[in-house]
Amino acid sequence: MSQRLTGKVAVVTGASKGIGASIAKSLAAEGAAVVVNYSSSKEGADRVVAEITGKGGKAIAAQADVSKQADIEKLFAETKKAFGRLDILINNAGIYEFAPLAGVTEQHFEKIFDINVLGLLLSSQEAAKHFGPEGGSIVNISSIVSTLAPANSSVYSASKAAVDAVTKSLAKELGPRKVRVNAINPGMVKTEGWYAAGFGENELTKQVQASTPLGRLGNPEDIAPAAVFFASSDSSWITGETLLIAGGYR
Repeated sequence: MSQRLTGKVAVVTGASKGIGASIAKSLAAEGAAVVVNYSSSKEGADRVVAEITGKGGKAIAAQADVSKQADIEKLFAETKKAFGRLDILINNAGIYEFAPLAGVTEQHFEKIFDINVLGLLLSSQEAAKHFGPEGGSIVNISSIVSTLAPANSSVYSASKAAVDAVTKSLAKELGPRKVRVNAINPGMVKTEGWYAAGFGENELTKQVQASTPLGRLGNPEDIAPAAVFFASSDSSWITGETLLIAGGYR
């Protein structure tokens, strides 16, 4: 079976665990050389790299806080130095924090928007400078909350609605340069962050699962194949789209 991404180079932000780690491994399995970006979890990123290289793939770990321009420039410079080119950017780095309206503060807003929106824009801006004449693919990991907008998630939902808008706008702006921009909007996915946020067995989780036509929550492995699809030439005439992956939950 031929690999769909042989010779391609991908940067995956926030790839030390969860959905990002799963995407990084899946891109590598299809032949891409992968830069596993992390903000604080060097151990997690090294583990993902070891798993990829252990299977004969190519990967390096690279630290960068996506909300800082200097870090982003360094990340893409390291990518160029290690692998000589750039074809794919997966904007996966993101945080979620819920707060009722009364709990919204400047700090809460800035923390979420700096990573989820500004970080995604800065990463895309830098990637656009490094894509070659044959173009590239940017995949933004958004969320079902961009349209679902549950209670107590006004800032988080707004940040993901912004990601959907940025996806459409950049698709139009970068299209003439053969750069495609698409988004994946996962539903509730069981990741380390999800457990850490206390969603394990809470009422919201049970409610979502009961209302999901496919009867279960998602796993990171449910999201990764779509990222591979958007990164590959299989989707060469698709841009500006948002794909909901949520087991039918609406």
